[in-house]
Amino acid sequence: QVELVESGGGSVQSGGSLRLSCAASGFTYGTSCMGWLRQAPGKEREGVAGIDRDGVARYADSVKGRFMISQDSAKNTLYLQMNSLKPEDTAMYYCAAELGYPSSFCSGSWSELGYDYGMDYWGKGALVTVSS
Repeated sequence: QVELVESGGGSVQSGGSLRLSCAASGFTYGTSCMGWLRQAPGKEREGVAGIDRDGVARYADSVKGRFMISQDSAKNTLYLQMNSLKPEDTAMYYCAAELGYPSSFCSGSWSELGYDYGMDYWGKGALVTVSS
């Protein structure tokens, strides 16, 4: 069975950094698209970053230049390096996988995707709290 397990969340002051990891199992890693999404209290879920099987990445405008998504296919692990964190980055961060191709999350318009952003599998989330 597919399993996605996030780690690396925590509390940090504004301007600090964190790196999230997502250990994937139960499917052939690198088949389509992996992504990070987040949901802040009282707000809708939003896409943060995605990376496809060719390593092409995309980011939400709010995190461009501050966050970097990467993957290690040999370790079946997805990463999200978050720098220059801001209080508005505070949220539960979810790792998710889309196994179909072509990928909606990695190549489509996020505003046209539904609540699940086209993702097939989700982790339980890692909480990131940024204080001012």
